Amino acid sequence: MRSARLGDGLSVSAIGLGAMGMSAYYGPTDETEAIATLRHALDLGVTFTDTAEAYGPFENEKLIARAIGDRRDELTIATKASAEMDDDGTILGRNGTPEYIRRAAERSLRHLGMEVIDLYYLHRVDPQVPIEESVGGLAELVREGKVRHIGLSEASAPTLRRAQAVHPIAAVQSEFSLFARDMLRNDEKATADELGIGVVAFSPLGRGTLTDGIRSLDDLSPDDARRTLPRFQPQAFAANRALVDRVEEIAREHDATVAQIALAWVMAEGVVPIPGTRHRARLDENAAAAGILLTEAERERLRSALPDGEIVGSRDGIDAPAGVDR
Repeated sequence: MRSARLGDGLSVSAIGLGAMGMSAYYGPTDETEAIATLRHALDLGVTFTDTAEAYGPFENEKLIARAIGDRRDELTIATKASAEMDDDGTILGRNGTPEYIRRAAERSLRHLGMEVIDLYYLHRVDPQVPIEESVGGLAELVREGKVRHIGLSEASAPTLRRAQAVHPIAAVQSEFSLFARDMLRNDEKATADELGIGVVAFSPLGRGTLTDGIRSLDDLSPDDARRTLPRFQPQAFAANRALVDRVEEIAREHDATVAQIALAWVMAEGVVPIPGTRHRARLDENAAAAGILLTEAERERLRSALPDGEIVGSRDGIDAPAGVDR
């Protein structure tokens, strides 16, 4: 597995592993297979894992702790805070104050069984707290040795500039895929590149649409949270799934899967994807995408094959204009 660099010196595997679905949101879970998948990732060289205290809540961090055991030194772990929660998991709303960030970080350290968090994100910007205060709180954790690097998630270009003026930001994480290219249009990616901030993509496979695993809504379990999203409503899903057929043409030319081509496109844009999976076979498929190098002509073919105007439905149902903190 080749590596990628985030921000001011954090080296990670070129493809990471999003662990959220192992504990929440996407239907029934299987802890045995999840643990096997997390450990198999290390064997493959996929050594960058993403979690958050909100996933479960808390259960995903605890799962990772159980899975990695004595292999902690092989793994770069990113986790997040912002949605304020009581210790019993009751969500109270966003809280970007330094006081809550400290409380959340110390709780994550306990759940992960670690002495230091490799990459700690503000999960969402709190509109009631100046970003300078939130980043100041994160920076204090770095000075105390509880966090190595800090990041933001779903942050706008102006917010990135204000944050970077307080403390070096290693990464900004946002949804980014052939189905979600807001970062390219709203200057978020360009600003991150200018400031030397790494970019990490969650949902790089369009929440599963850019795979062969979801060809029909019947492939989703009844309690899968994706069923509530605009792009997973029947008419929208059918229209968007038809667009995936165009990606299959390029995939066949590379003897690859749609998912592998979609991930290769994200990496070719200078972004580190963290596709989520709960299964070792899918992890093998995703990891192999690191070996696919697309030409600029192929990248343009993919962009043209999925024009923004033909993608149906907003990506997450939040009515917010592109380029704002969501």
